[in-house]
Amino acid sequence: MKNTILSLSLITLFMSCKNEKKTMTENDPKQDSIALIERAKAIHDRVITLDTHCDINVKNFTDSINYTQNLSSQVTLPKMDQGGLDVAWFIVYTGQDELTDKGYKNAYDNAMDKFNAIHKLVNDIAPDQIELALTSDDVRRIVKSGKKVAMIGIENGYPVGKDISNVEKFYDLGGRYMSLSHNGHSQLSDSNTGEADSIWLHNGLSDLGKKVIKEMNRLGMMVDVSHPSKEAMRDMIELSEAPIIASHSSARALCDHSRNLDDEQLMWLKENGGVVQAVAFGAYLNTEKAEKYAAFKKEVALTVMDSMNVAYLDWNARNELSLEEREAYYQVLEKVNPIVDAKLKTMENVPHGVSVSDLVDHIDYMVNKIGIEHVGISSDFDGGGGIEGWSDASETFNVTLELVKRGYTEEQIGLLWSGNLLRVLDEVQAVAKKLQS
Repeated sequence: MKNTILSLSLITLFMSCKNEKKTMTENDPKQDSIALIERAKAIHDRVITLDTHCDINVKNFTDSINYTQNLSSQVTLPKMDQGGLDVAWFIVYTGQDELTDKGYKNAYDNAMDKFNAIHKLVNDIAPDQIELALTSDDVRRIVKSGKKVAMIGIENGYPVGKDISNVEKFYDLGGRYMSLSHNGHSQLSDSNTGEADSIWLHNGLSDLGKKVIKEMNRLGMMVDVSHPSKEAMRDMIELSEAPIIASHSSARALCDHSRNLDDEQLMWLKENGGVVQAVAFGAYLNTEKAEKYAAFKKEVALTVMDSMNVAYLDWNARNELSLEEREAYYQVLEKVNPIVDAKLKTMENVPHGVSVSDLVDHIDYMVNKIGIEHVGISSDFDGGGGIEGWSDASETFNVTLELVKRGYTEEQIGLLWSGNLLRVLDEVQAVAKKLQS
């Protein structure tokens, strides 16, 4: 069972909804609000909550610094426990670099470091608190035991290099989904970032990328379309014999970003039997709010960074750095961000940021467009995600509360949090079993 949400959080939630119109009874509004929160808490305790995208830093997986501690990272075991998050998909992410043998080797080594870090957490650091799951049955068994669940997703197929046997290596290490590109075209697939300049490398998938899709089907690894281009997604839909997922994307109709899925893509996903995991990333939920808040925060950050003699780099500039330089820059930001956040809390007239309500707006839209069976939830924590009300894993309950306020039933909330994603995993593994036989 998940731990009780902190009393302070309940007070905050009560204050935020006590003035809402009465929707269930004609009783005292105060009592209605308390009843609503208690009902949401009970649902949150009973359903399996699963977040399909949590990035990691290997430096947080050592004997002295690790997820058993309350680190500044958005996901730790204490934060998962506090917020009632059962399952975290830890991400083996590799940034895009040159399509050369040296680039592939560096990417492979980086991916292996992250696989090893996750295995160290579940096998050596905290085997009594968290366990690696490879199937939906594993998930249910581990949750029932009282432990947290780790699963592994691969963000960017770049580390595969030109050796397709690496796909099976990654699968054997626990990888259960993979996207074939990230921000920039890989040797396997064009990226959504090609929309910015209309320059494409493959006009969808490369020949090797098409073989990788078939290999993923054979092994039972889910195909993730969150970062590849629309044309690449079309190729994946046509090639895959199993349902696909978008591990962390939202609705383009509500927020016009190339990382989101437009209505046509959503319909492809529905027809394929897949699932799109709405993501708590401000820029993908409400551009206007996100930009206004980001501009204000940037001014504060510039002041802080100037005092620390650190240069500010936007996303494009960061992507132009080498992998080593990018890693070093993010380590600096880990020190800067808490200072900036603390400063913002003391300031007046700070613009409202993107919130849990905006996230559920996207869930509502996609549920209405393609059906409850094809929508899920993700955070992109420690990779740019985090919004007001769900800023880290400790606030996971707030998503369930908003869903209850919107009228979703316990069964529907269970589907959104984990049921739909685990159903796709089951179907992908069933296809693999058939292909292997």
